[in-house]
Parts: sequence; C-alpha cells; structure tokens
Amino acid sequence: MKRNAVELRDVGLLALRLGFGAVMMAHGAQKQFGAFGGHGIEGTGAFFDKVGFRPGRLNARIAAASELGGGALLAVGLATPAAGAAAAGTMLVAGSISREHGFFAQEGGIEYQLVLALVGGALALTGSGRLSLDHSTRHVVDKPWMRVFAATSVVPAAVFVVSRRERALAATAEDDDAQASDQPGSASQA
Repeated sequence: MKRNAVELRDVGLLALRLGFGAVMMAHGAQKQFGAFGGHGIEGTGAFFDKVGFRPGRLNARIAAASELGGGALLAVGLATPAAGAAAAGTMLVAGSISREHGFFAQEGGIEYQLVLALVGGALALTGSGRLSLDHSTRHVVDKPWMRVFAATSVVPAAVFVVSRRERALAATAEDDDAQASDQPGSASQA
C-alpha cells in the first residue's frame, strides 16, 4: 500500500473525532449559549460557584471554550494533541463533582466523564489520522513532542484545578462553621 493512502484506521479516527467533537461542542454550547437545555454562562457560573470552581463565571467560560474549541478542533483534526488534552482535562475536572457518587453514571458517578476524558486523551496521543487538517497542513500543530507534552500535562493541570476547588469548598465550610458559632444561642455563646 502507498505510504499516503487512506486506511480504515483513518476512517475510524475520522468517525471518532467527528462524534466525540460533536459531543464536546454540544457540552460547550450548553455552557456558553444555553443551547440544548443548558444554562448559559450565568447559570453555569452560578453552579460552578456553588460547587467550588471559583470564580464561577470565569471557570464557566474556560470550560465552555475548552469544550467548544477542543471539540471543533478535534472534529476537523487540527491541533489534535492540544484539543484532545483540553477535552480530557475538562472532563477529568468535571468528574471531580461526581466522584462522591461512585463509578456508574446511573448513580451519578464519574463513568461518563471518565470515558470522555479517555477518548480525548487517546486522540491527543494517537493523532488525527490522514483525513484531517493536521495531515493536510503537514502536522504543523501536531508534532510528536506536542503529543508527549499534552499527555504529561493534562493530569497535573486537572489535579491543580480540582485541588483549588477542594480548597475553596473547605474555606466555605470553615466560614459557615464560624458564622454558625457566632449566632446567638449557639454552643459557643452558651
């Protein structure tokens, strides 16, 4: 077979990229525009504040951009390492909200977010295939070192964001406890 011939692997990667990219773009459109039953930046930002991703609006915009932009880039197969890492990181962070519910999605667990993170990470590592803009542009933004960088940076970045969330939640709990102890009739007032 000729070196530049399209193989079934390329067709499979195209189908995966198109489907996964569409799912990620839909999630981003929910956050950014309120499409598909989403809550837009305001509603998503308020939810993010509530669950510890503060400031909520800023984090909502970052998540929306990662999902919309990453999904679009994956669908067309451009900058695949960065796009896959953006999708994987966003889904790892999203899973932190669900992890207390266990693994299975039917119980509210992390199953769905974890599968999306794995698909994004796998695409970042494997590349987009020949039926892509990366291939058409001679891999200008899809170099082997970019794949390594994407793979090695996504988990530490997600851990950093999740740890910020956990610190914010802990600070809120401490503030709530302090306010409760300052109320008349509380145990500290007796």
